[in-house]
Amino acid sequence: MDIFVLSKNFPKEEQYSLTDQIIRSSRSVSANIAEGWGKRTYQSEFKKHLVYATGSLEETKAWLLFAKECGYINNEKYQSVFTVSEEIGAKLFRLFQNWKS
Repeated sequence: MDIFVLSKNFPKEEQYSLTDQIIRSSRSVSANIAEGWGKRTYQSEFKKHLVYATGSLEETKAWLLFAKECGYINNEKYQSVFTVSEEIGAKLFRLFQNWKS
């Protein structure tokens, strides 16, 4: 939700580019985890979706950096959201490494 709230302050001209992309990629993280969880009886399917979620997370982080560099968010907000995204990434990595191994 932090991403959604932050993106509301992006300029109107970014509505169909940066705003749309950062919202889509951030939503894709949880959507891929959920889809993978639904297929968790197949270890490879679950892990594949964790990889997709990680990719979407990295995309979101790239868009966050872009927003900061363009001056759409300040460094404090960027660091706050970036820190949370790093924590999520670490949890995804641990889950991937330890799932039924």
